[in-house]
Order: sequence, then C-alpha cells, then structure tokens
Amino acid sequence: MSIWIDADACPKVCREMLCRASERTATPLIFVSNHAIPLPKSVLIKAVHVPSGFDVADSKIAADIQAGELLITQDIPLAAAAIAKGAIVITPRGDLLNKNNIGERLTLRNFQEELRGSGMQLGGPAALDNKDKQKFGNALDQYLQSRRSNH
Repeated sequence: MSIWIDADACPKVCREMLCRASERTATPLIFVSNHAIPLPKSVLIKAVHVPSGFDVADSKIAADIQAGELLITQDIPLAAAAIAKGAIVITPRGDLLNKNNIGERLTLRNFQEELRGSGMQLGGPAALDNKDKQKFGNALDQYLQSRRSNH
C-alpha cells in the first residue's frame, strides 16, 4: 500500500513530514506532479512526472490509486474520485475526507467556483499554521498506525 501525493500543491512542510514518516515506517510514497519537486533519494519515494495540462496529475492519481491507499490532496474533485475507489484522503491541513463529508465539500467548492466565475474575488486559502501542521501530522500518524495494526 502506497501513499499518493498530489505534489503540485502539496506544501513543503507536508512533503517533509511524509518523507520522514515513509523512512520511519517503510511506507512507499508516490509524488505525482507536472514539474520537478525536490525529494530525498530513497527506494521508498517515487516521483511520477506527468505532462503539463489541466488535471493531468489528478487523472493519473485517480486512475492508479487503489482501495485502502492514502491520498494527500486539497483538490476536492480528485478527493471525491479517490474516495469512490475506496481510498482514504487527508488534506494538507489534516482534514480527513470520506464518503460522509465529500458531498458537502464538493457543493461548497462548486459554489465558490460559481462566485469566482461571476467575477467575485475570494482570495486563496490562508498559509498553513502550526495547528494545521500538527493536525496533518496527527492524521498521517493515525493512518500509519491503523495500517500497521491491520497487518
């Protein structure tokens, strides 16, 4: 079982936590991006480079992720596709997305897209703060612990 990372928008601090956890727990990581991302050299860490283009990395992840694997992404449509395949999804802010809350997240995302499409300036998300980093680390550890106890 691998952890998939939507790497184009994954904050550096999350990448670093993932790489340390990978080494500590011997968990394979797959970083998918359309540009080079600095990663440590490790047999457990794989970088998959896809061509530039709208949702190319997302399509690769959605096609290849398996049930029970973990995806790190803040892309809500990608999260929905992965959840539909039985994957587990954690955002870089440490939010667990699942079949019980993804519909609400999709609705909110689509509403915000409509507002942006009508010319409203919404601004982007706030930078990760220490609480977000801790929440992400805790969610990742929880996933890794549950994976270990299931084997």
